[in-house]
Amino acid sequence: MAIYHLSVKPVSRGVGRSSTAASAYRAAVRVADERTGETFDYTRKRGVEHAEIVLPSATAADADWARDRQQLWNAAERAEQRKDARVAREYEVALPYELNAAQRLELVRAFAHELADRHGCAVDLAVHAPHRAGDTRNHHAHLLTTTRAVATAGLTTKTDIELKDADRAKKGLGPARTEVTAIRSRWADLVNEHLAEHGHAARIDHRSLDAQGIDREPTSHKGPAVTAIERRGEQARVSERIREDITERLRVAAELGRLERESSVIARSIVDTTADLQAATSARDAERATSADASAREPKPSMPNMRRDAQTQWLALIAEQGRAERQIAQHPAPALDLTGDVAAAAATSRSVESPSSSREQAHAAWLSHRAEQSNEPSTAEKSTPRIILPDHDHTLK
Repeated sequence: MAIYHLSVKPVSRGVGRSSTAASAYRAAVRVADERTGETFDYTRKRGVEHAEIVLPSATAADADWARDRQQLWNAAERAEQRKDARVAREYEVALPYELNAAQRLELVRAFAHELADRHGCAVDLAVHAPHRAGDTRNHHAHLLTTTRAVATAGLTTKTDIELKDADRAKKGLGPARTEVTAIRSRWADLVNEHLAEHGHAARIDHRSLDAQGIDREPTSHKGPAVTAIERRGEQARVSERIREDITERLRVAAELGRLERESSVIARSIVDTTADLQAATSARDAERATSADASAREPKPSMPNMRRDAQTQWLALIAEQGRAERQIAQHPAPALDLTGDVAAAAATSRSVESPSSSREQAHAAWLSHRAEQSNEPSTAEKSTPRIILPDHDHTLK
């Protein structure tokens, strides 16, 4: 039964492709590239059942220049200046084998007109027969579209589907992926309409098997080379290799997803740590600024003030040392005298025996204390002559 296939591929100068070469190959014609000086000749290529250029209905009557394939795609190359520019967009579709050749052409031509009117671009369509070494039901078509709108004098601005999402939003359009989804859906509806019109019960669906509620593994596109190998009796080995390849791709995709999630977590932690570091640095700088302001407000000591403070401290130290020397001179340490104990005992006995002597001793002590307070000699000292000895030792006789 009919299957669904529609792929959208950019033709980018950044990967070494050109619209002139793409159009020459798909239409099996000869196209000279005026920009590079190259000539692409695919006139010997077989399998092209039909090729034509479809223009938007609004400009079809006044833009006959665009029906010339070489002139059209050279204009597309001249319009782009960037070395990585997208110079064309290709839609590849599978045609239902239930329809005959004329019906398939009618179907793909209707789709080309819808693309041209939807985006205002030129569509270079080519219907290809199944590859002679492939599946005989693999009828398909290539639709190469310009990335700029077609006008009477040439190509103008970029079509809506080629704009960035931000520019599309300014025009009230959704993201570019929604445009592609709408085109895929429209192709399925168009195919089903033509199948029903020609009495076929087969239908196609652009949705995934999961979205359709079908519980089976999706098939993979083998291509003509794999199909030819399987016809030579190597089907089991080729199929096994395909399954292994699919399994490995799923494993790699799962691993990449895990690494991406881990990278996201690490990136968030780095951001959090950076925020904490920035906060700490800001707090430190604020504290330093506050300390600097406080230091700036405090008066700095001048040299005369520092000199005066040092002199005051020095005089206070000298006075303290003088007081200590006077106290030592006034209270000398008692000399070691073996008769001291005997004299003390006699004095004690006298104080006990004679109360009058105790009173005299107390009076003498009081006078001595008053003398110390006034730094004057006591009465006893005044009445007693003082004998001053020279520094050298003499013996009194």
